[in-house]
Amino acid sequence: MLRTYNESIKAHIVVWVSWYTAISKEVIAMLKKSLPLSKVYQLIEPGPVVLLSTAFGEHTDIMTMSWHTMLEFEPPLIGCVISDLNHSYALLKSSKECVINIPTEDIAKQVVACGNSTGTKTDKFKRYGLTRNPAELVSAPLIAECFANLECRVVDTSMLKKYSFFVLEVVKAWIAPSLKNPKTMHHRGYGRFMIAGDTIKLRSKMR
Repeated sequence: MLRTYNESIKAHIVVWVSWYTAISKEVIAMLKKSLPLSKVYQLIEPGPVVLLSTAFGEHTDIMTMSWHTMLEFEPPLIGCVISDLNHSYALLKSSKECVINIPTEDIAKQVVACGNSTGTKTDKFKRYGLTRNPAELVSAPLIAECFANLECRVVDTSMLKKYSFFVLEVVKAWIAPSLKNPKTMHHRGYGRFMIAGDTIKLRSKMR
């Protein structure tokens, strides 16, 4: 008798949970609202916030950047948008070399500070306490505080005039092997950042 009663209770719970889940999905769908197109980037920015270091002649700069995307596996090609109003644009266009430095939340304040200042009058390495290390294949410096550094050369500027879009080839990559789950920063607009969390592994044919 007790067993039958328990099974009945379990069946009712299953039905209630299924109903609640279905209703919740409908409610969530009903609660959605129109999003201004100017805010779309806050949803779909593809990768971690990076620090782009450049150098040409006696000038160096660090630019905070989040508009970038992978274009090819091997050789690794990365596309990025850099406004021609940025000091880094001129340095990259002239030198055709840069380093993409990938920071973690440990230096979040420096990352934001680099993005809020111009390198035309400021030595950002000195001002924000960042360490420059020589790269192996390019003239731009590595940022030691970042867990990974990608030495890059510009390989395509055909979309530069219309979109300020550089295509970079990674010619040398460095990574700190001790950092297994780096807490990278992901921009969500107006000073809001999401920090990378747990990693899950699923069966997949995707590379």
